[in-house]
Amino acid sequence: MTKLSVNINKIATLRNARGGNRPNVVQTALDCERFGAQGITVHPRPDERHIRFQDVYDLKGVVTTEFNIEGNPTPDFIKLVLSVKPEQVTLVPDAPDAITSNAGWDTIKHKDFLVDVIAKFKAHGIRTSIFVDPINAQVEGAAHTGTDRIELYTEAYAHHYHTHREAAVQPYAEAARVAQQCGLGLNAGHDLDLDNLKYLKEQLPNLAEVSIGHALICDALYYGLENTIQLYLRQLNS
Repeated sequence: MTKLSVNINKIATLRNARGGNRPNVVQTALDCERFGAQGITVHPRPDERHIRFQDVYDLKGVVTTEFNIEGNPTPDFIKLVLSVKPEQVTLVPDAPDAITSNAGWDTIKHKDFLVDVIAKFKAHGIRTSIFVDPINAQVEGAAHTGTDRIELYTEAYAHHYHTHREAAVQPYAEAARVAQQCGLGLNAGHDLDLDNLKYLKEQLPNLAEVSIGHALICDALYYGLENTIQLYLRQLNS
């Protein structure tokens, strides 16, 4: 069974556009869980343009499924994660001014840094995952950092899915095979939606978890949040 973790950053973006507390980020997280989501993901950035650090503290007190915090492991981010102690931390090498995540780690070049950061989190019992491109050498490099899992960056797959899905998924299936050989758990995320999710899952049988935010929240505008979460779960596990 592949778990669905709902990224609620876009809920915070909508709240911040108007001020106040509508929509309520914490209540949305609780509703996502009530509607069947098996995890909640947040990606706080230094400028707090969507999820704020206080949101992370507020969510930790109420999330009863898996809490996953994504982000670039800056000193402030590390301090936040060690204070909150989520079930999982996902390390993403995004620049402070990036609109969204746009690349995986170079696990070879940044090995020493990743080893050090991951050891800090694991010493506190936090499962670690690192964001990587579907490149076998980078997956193998991840295995030498001490991480528990990798999260495959799926933008390229999503971009090419409608033109040649077999070719689009091939490097991901190969990376998933290498991850399994290396003893790494496998997550995936970025631009996954109701069109491309089922096929990815079929080609990556060892896929443990997907984190989906933007597309899921967009779909919820039309289908409603409860129905949308059920639609995504059906794509993953039908």
